[in-house]
Amino acid sequence: MTADLFDDIRRAVQRRFGSAARLENIVVPTLGGSNRTVAFDLVDGAARRRLVSRQETYVAPNSPFLPSDDQFRLLQVAFAHGIPVPEPVFAYEADDGAGHGFVTAFVGGETMPNRILGDPGFAAVRPRLAAQAGAIFAALHAIDPAEVDFLARYADSDDPIAAQRARLDSYDEAHPAIELGLRWLERHRPPPGPRCFLHGDLRTGNFIVGADGIAAVLDWECSHLGAGVEDLGWLCTRSWRFGRVELPVGGFGNRADLFAAYEAAGGARVDPDAVRYWEIFGLVRWAVLNVMQAHGHVFGGRRSLPFAACGRNTSVIEYDLMMTLAGRYD
Repeated sequence: MTADLFDDIRRAVQRRFGSAARLENIVVPTLGGSNRTVAFDLVDGAARRRLVSRQETYVAPNSPFLPSDDQFRLLQVAFAHGIPVPEPVFAYEADDGAGHGFVTAFVGGETMPNRILGDPGFAAVRPRLAAQAGAIFAALHAIDPAEVDFLARYADSDDPIAAQRARLDSYDEAHPAIELGLRWLERHRPPPGPRCFLHGDLRTGNFIVGADGIAAVLDWECSHLGAGVEDLGWLCTRSWRFGRVELPVGGFGNRADLFAAYEAAGGARVDPDAVRYWEIFGLVRWAVLNVMQAHGHVFGGRRSLPFAACGRNTSVIEYDLMMTLAGRYD
């Protein structure tokens, strides 16, 4: 890759660290479909620091994803409260000419689900992950929602069920299984309770695992306000087990460890039936997100094999949803 490809990042870095600052050891990871992700060394005199740039490249119509400016604000709040996240360094500004995005510190480790769940090198840490996730959720949910009150303007903070229905309807596609799931969610809706700061997408693949377990939580674009148990149910949703269905917490742990750690770290008492409700919600929501991605491939000018595959993946999720509603899947 030529240096010219990264002039926008270089300009933004030099605006903040001086004209002598330079970028070295530039790497573009193969993962990440909605953003341009670039890892690089910031070299400033004798100092060297590994950083990561993340820039928006596409925003889908009716997207549930937060704009990068709000994501950066959430990272700042989470970091200030000791949540394990990459340290936020700076957000891009209009004068940078780099579009919308931000730069964070680099955190080493693994994010690939199949490696986390199957590589012998992670055998020692896998049993710890469920409890670590529970403690992270408890710390996150303890943050005063007033610190992230801007999340209230997003549809998922107002009514997450209605938000999924509105998105599905906007694509004008027939999905009877998703409609069945939405009807079930509406008929079994739990009573309202205290609202928390939710990550919204903490699951296998969205955190970095190192030698001691979870090193950093990534991808805050789905954050919103809601019931804390929603986060727990999302992590336990069948889709995030990656074939290891006997381990309902992300394919690496059991619900008892997750719930016990959550409560021990100050989280509210967990009702397993409430978690099951949000696991079913998770299947509905994940199916709608796949409809969105496939629609973007066909109609939205975002053609790519991964997003095309979301069309097929929708059917798999719909099958899991129906089997779960029928009581045949745990």
